[in-house]
Amino acid sequence: MILSIDCQWCGTSVSLPSSGYMTVRTTNKYQNWEQSIQLPISQQGESFLMYQFHSHHELLHNLQILLEHNMHQEWVHFSDTKQDQSVPLQIEHLYERLSHPELVTIIEEGHFTSYLQPIVHMDTGEVYGYEALLRSRDGSVSPGELFSFAKRAGLHSMLDQKAREEAVKAKAELIPYGQKCFINFLPSTIYVPEHCLSHTFNIVKKYNVDPSDLIFEVVETEKIHSIDHLHNIFSTYKASGMHVALDDVGSGYSTLEVLSLLKPDFVKIDRDYIQDCQKDQSKQSFLESVQQTASELNITLLAEGIETTEEYQWLRESGIHLGQGYFIGKPSPQPIESFILP
Repeated sequence: MILSIDCQWCGTSVSLPSSGYMTVRTTNKYQNWEQSIQLPISQQGESFLMYQFHSHHELLHNLQILLEHNMHQEWVHFSDTKQDQSVPLQIEHLYERLSHPELVTIIEEGHFTSYLQPIVHMDTGEVYGYEALLRSRDGSVSPGELFSFAKRAGLHSMLDQKAREEAVKAKAELIPYGQKCFINFLPSTIYVPEHCLSHTFNIVKKYNVDPSDLIFEVVETEKIHSIDHLHNIFSTYKASGMHVALDDVGSGYSTLEVLSLLKPDFVKIDRDYIQDCQKDQSKQSFLESVQQTASELNITLLAEGIETTEEYQWLRESGIHLGQGYFIGKPSPQPIESFILP
């Protein structure tokens, strides 16, 4: 049996034999570590150790021993002979993939789909567009669990890329021309925007989607460490005729101070500021400051997480442009037919 393991950077398939050799690259900090780790060594060099394994179960056991000695970040190669070597993988990533092959299959083979949650004009109730949200086809795993595993297994770049493709496909098949599609992306998976986003741009052309109907939305923004890098990503999207959005303004990384630096086309207001906004003066003051900044920078505001009539009515009267939330419509496989204003 040969198990397919994907390269953590670009998704290139790597064949992992059912038996063979595992080569561990070592560094100075692990001098004499082979003496404390009770694994039989097949071959040893100045900066590597080679171990033989006879099954994936044995390989998983060996990896667990290495992890117990804090070898999480070290790199390993595989081969069915002592000469050939595979693309390198980190020990912790390989351990996760061998431990959960069913999740690897979902990601590799794209066993997921996009659910659509409506976004409406607050003043008229007319549908503006939809946010495409990842769902496994059989419902066996939640999106949060799938992305959490993908990160632990070094597959988050592949999952993010394939999720974007599924969202573009949903736009082409289900969302009419002129209505927008908000598509999430992880900035941490985009190392060189011009290269890493080329796959997405090719998918947009493949499905003949109008780039101006696509809005790429940053998620996990609190973990972004470089405004310059995010600005470069935004610029790459915009240069291809697409729009960009910042999520959760008011929390994490998306503070009002960075809006003028990044100049997104859209800003989503964090749910914490939407809940019971009609009766909370501090939230109302914050929303007013966001509106002022957005007006100065020509940014469209979107209130997410609207769950009550009272929230919707206050936000509409305050001049918020767009709205999203369970009160308007839950994520579903098909677009909603209409939304009736309260």
